[in-house]
Parts: sequence; structure tokens; C-alpha cells
Amino acid sequence: MRTTDQYEGMIAETIAVKGHGGDHVNAYFARPTGEGPFPAMVLFHHRPGWDEWYREATRRFAHHGYAAICPDLYFRFGHGAPDDVAARANAEGGVPDESVVADGQACADFLRALPTSNGKVGMMGTCSGGRHAFLTACRTPSVDAVVDCWGGRVVMAPEDLNEVMPVAPIDLIPELNSPVLGIFGNDDKNPSPQHVDQLEAALKEQGKDHEFHRYDGAGHGFFYYDKPAAYRAEQALDGWRRIWDFLGRTLA
Repeated sequence: MRTTDQYEGMIAETIAVKGHGGDHVNAYFARPTGEGPFPAMVLFHHRPGWDEWYREATRRFAHHGYAAICPDLYFRFGHGAPDDVAARANAEGGVPDESVVADGQACADFLRALPTSNGKVGMMGTCSGGRHAFLTACRTPSVDAVVDCWGGRVVMAPEDLNEVMPVAPIDLIPELNSPVLGIFGNDDKNPSPQHVDQLEAALKEQGKDHEFHRYDGAGHGFFYYDKPAAYRAEQALDGWRRIWDFLGRTLA
């Protein structure tokens, strides 16, 4: 915890990271000033897109002492208002898993190569970003921690698979090498409490390090203070507390 006599500062800016297929993908990058060493986080934005909430979340991680980066996963669908770009991406079936994993891996490599890095990189996402964080952690052996906040379609039926999402992340758990923190609302429908049960059972069966926290009275997106119908202040505050505790133990 910082004290009132300490210097504090951060730098936040849009950069380009060489991602899937050699594309230079826009990413929002925030980091504390100072020599470090700092742990790092890759943030995967939600289905509404690369929006203000995720820029604020990226800066929040920098405030807590992490070098954090959030790539625009919808970069290849063009530019414009986040809602409009997200609508185009969703109309075309969503962003392919293959490009998400490659963009996430590129961001992790970028963070780990920073001279201020402590060598540890975690991943976090909410909603579809929770799925993407979990998926990328399974596909990327060097990830040190993953935070899945109500990620839907981690558990998938065979009929839900397609060219964009060819595999259910739950089936990749044997490849997972990082501890998992799961944050879920018991009133959510995607993932439902039953899906959360299935995911936790699979992690236990494979002997994977994990901890799940489930909140009564909370549904999908209960961290989103900009969406009054979804936001649950008490549950969100406790969820963030769990995140800082988990990452403090696994990355710092």
C-alpha cells in the first residue's frame, strides 16, 4: 500500500503491438513510473468492445503497481465508436479465437520484455473477455495467473462450436499451467451457476490451482458501474479485493 509521502505517477497511451498475422494492433498501455520491477497484466475487453471502462480498468491496474495493456481485439473490423465497431464484429460472428490468442500472447511477450518487468504476466477479462483470458492462458504456457470474471462460453455444447470458436476452453484445461481466480454472479445466465459448477469440477479433476467466488444478488457484469441495472457495489468491491489479493500472491 502506498503512503502519503510517496511519489506516484503513471503513463497511459495508445501503442501498437505486432499481433496475429503480423498485424499491428492498437492497444491501451498504462504503467507506473519508476524503475520497478513491476508485475504485468493483459486485459481482454468485453463484448461491448474496447471502451472507456476498459481504459479505466487498465489505468486502475497501473495505479496498483502493474504494467497493464488492453489490446483492441476488434481492430480488424475497422474503427469508430466502440459500440459501432463491436456491432460490426458481432454481426460477422465475433473475433476468432485464433487471433485473440495470438494478440494476447504478443501483449504478454511485450510486457515481459520491458526493462521494468519482474518477469510475471497475468491475464484478466470480463464477459467474453473472461473466456478469452482463460482460453489464452490455456494456449500460452508462460502465463503466471488468470482472472476469469463471469466468462461465458468457457463451457460449450458441441452445437455451439464453429469456425470462430472451434473448441470449448473447458476442454483445454489439461494445458493450463497458471492458477485461476473465478468471479461469478449467482444470478447470471451466461455462465449459469451450472456452468460454473462444471468448470470448477473440471479444474478439480485436473488438479489445477484455482479459487472461485460466487455472489448472491449479482448477475452478468456486476462490476460495470456505468450500467446501473447490472452494477452491484458491495459485490463488486469484494470482487476487486479478491483480485488484488490473488494477484498479489501470484504475480508480485
